[in-house]
Amino acid sequence: MLKSKIVLILFLPLFVFSQNEKWPAGKLKKDLTIFREIREKANSGLYKYRTKQQIDSIYSWAFSQINEPKELIEFYKIILQITDFEGSLHNDTTLPDDFEKKYSSGNVFFPYPVKLIENRLVLNFKNSEIPLGSQIFSINGIETKKLLTSLYKYYTTDGYNITGKSIGIGSSFAKYFKMEYGAQKSFLVEYSLPNQTQKLTKTIYPVSNESRKENFKNRFSLPIDSLQYNRAKDKYSFKVISGNTALLSVHTFVIGRNAKDKQHIAYKRYLDSCFQYLSNHSEIKNLIVDVRNNGGGTDPNDIVTFSYLTQKAFRENASAYVNFQKIPFPNYFVYEETDAKKQQEELKDFEDEIIEEFPKLVNKKYPQDKKFNLLLEPDKNSFKGQIYMLISPRIASAGSLFASLVAGNTKAIVIGEETMGGYYGHNGHTPIEYELPNTKIKTQFSIVNLEQDVPKKTNQIFGRGVIPDHKISQTFEDFMQNKDTQYIYTIKLIDKK
Repeated sequence: MLKSKIVLILFLPLFVFSQNEKWPAGKLKKDLTIFREIREKANSGLYKYRTKQQIDSIYSWAFSQINEPKELIEFYKIILQITDFEGSLHNDTTLPDDFEKKYSSGNVFFPYPVKLIENRLVLNFKNSEIPLGSQIFSINGIETKKLLTSLYKYYTTDGYNITGKSIGIGSSFAKYFKMEYGAQKSFLVEYSLPNQTQKLTKTIYPVSNESRKENFKNRFSLPIDSLQYNRAKDKYSFKVISGNTALLSVHTFVIGRNAKDKQHIAYKRYLDSCFQYLSNHSEIKNLIVDVRNNGGGTDPNDIVTFSYLTQKAFRENASAYVNFQKIPFPNYFVYEETDAKKQQEELKDFEDEIIEEFPKLVNKKYPQDKKFNLLLEPDKNSFKGQIYMLISPRIASAGSLFASLVAGNTKAIVIGEETMGGYYGHNGHTPIEYELPNTKIKTQFSIVNLEQDVPKKTNQIFGRGVIPDHKISQTFEDFMQNKDTQYIYTIKLIDKK
């Protein structure tokens, strides 16, 4: 769960720099040194996908980039390059709030949402300047391929996954463009009309951050690819769609804070009623489980849901560990509390929880106590028929853990696109956040390195997300009509069987 905190720096003076002022190389190198030391001590996933030699190499590159003074935004992009290279979707690095606010002021943003459809960057907004669905080839002379690659670092994914980057492009293209290329007086867009090849050009003008956000809320593809499920009734649903097929949709696992939360209890009761219904109606032999757009959430929602789909005992993970019991570099730790005494209490509570779950040092790691990873049994009403699971790049964290368990430990037919969350494991569960002393850049990551309780499969590749049995992406024609390509394909597949 993301934290919003205030940090107490105990001994370092505060230096204030304007938005475009350059920072001394010495101060930037000091922050980069501290950044590296924090990750080496606290980040158990630092070498999950990269060798020590590779990590050493990227830091050598980073230090070579700051031999001269740099603007804060340029240093920030260096840090982003590192956090993206590590390969964890829980990595999150942010600019200081006051800098972010100033940096986002004025009419400086590309005006329209875009979306990647069939490897093409298309306009995702009805407007009077460039028609909906037009393919974009370049903006201000920057070709689309180069443009997209330059923006990948702003949206982290697990391992070497690239498909998940499309979520960041679709939701924050204008914001990333501004950070990468600076404010633009205008945008010269090279494009072609839908289903045509002739290239056209059009000059359009930047808008405010408020207009950017409003246009995104009103993007054309909202009915299909919504990234927001704010109302409880939208989080999950169940319905019988034919005589032999039912549909369970779980769009998020943010359903209460823990097993005792009333939201989780209500969800558990809902699942009980759904699967008892399926158990009493043996004619329903197919269950579509739609977890597309499930960006994760809290335990035990993912595990409880899986218990209704498996026929075998299972664990949440095969193994898990952290690097520390006492938080390294507490002077840079970002606290929820502002009072110094309460901060010390917060620190102690955090460390006590870590010590309880990860009590003993074994081979320079603190493995999880077995009592926190018990063998779990299938629910008595677990579904015995054929499962069809729909997945997408948006699936992450607890969502990808759930998808991995289903893909690895049941006979489910998996349909859709590779998830951004890893099949074999990830760093998750417990986020921690630090603030660099000079630049005030905040960096967050999760400290539990876990391997998921899934078997090795030939179609599942280390460092990648859950890979579907049937790779089905939305077609351009279906995009233009807001049709659900993956769902339609699944229904046809069931009908054939």
